[in-house]
Amino acid sequence: MLDDTALDTVFRTARSYNGYTDQPVAESELHAIWDLMKWGPTSANQLPARLVWVTTDAAKQKLAEACSAQNKPKILSAPVSVIIGMDTNFHEHLPELFPHTDAKAWFDGNAELRAASAFRNSTLQGAYFIIAARMLGLDTGPMSGFDAGVVDAAFFHDTPAVRTNFISTLGHGDPASVYDRLPRPAFEKFNTIA
Repeated sequence: MLDDTALDTVFRTARSYNGYTDQPVAESELHAIWDLMKWGPTSANQLPARLVWVTTDAAKQKLAEACSAQNKPKILSAPVSVIIGMDTNFHEHLPELFPHTDAKAWFDGNAELRAASAFRNSTLQGAYFIIAARMLGLDTGPMSGFDAGVVDAAFFHDTPAVRTNFISTLGHGDPASVYDRLPRPAFEKFNTIA
């Protein structure tokens, strides 16, 4: 079992940040996040997430234009933003990623099943991204509040099977940018043991 420091870092004292310090994020840190998060489990090792690491001013401006008024300044001021996309043609990679059976055949000709699986498993991978970033000493600010069609057209126009799931900012969080800790319900409120 991990100690309380690790549990606090990943969950109990971790926060979603609305702003960051001026400390930069190195490209090697982006690779380190991926090299950790890629080990998180997905159904049949689908790994449908496709990440765009938004680091340049031009790319930040393009992404910010697709965001709500509240989220636009967060994108523009964060050292990095990450678009967590989902590849609805993930099944094409299953012969390599899940080689012990013909898992690709499960999804061939079934766009609805692929879309549901891509959404579910890329969301899992997005959560692994958040956890990996926290474990590596970085902070995140996951968000909705954007026009997915605009993001898709701007960043996934060459890969039409990839669609945006959600966006997150990334950096070293500014403690002044977080809200007071919001409540979390007790186990009994939302859980049933059957």
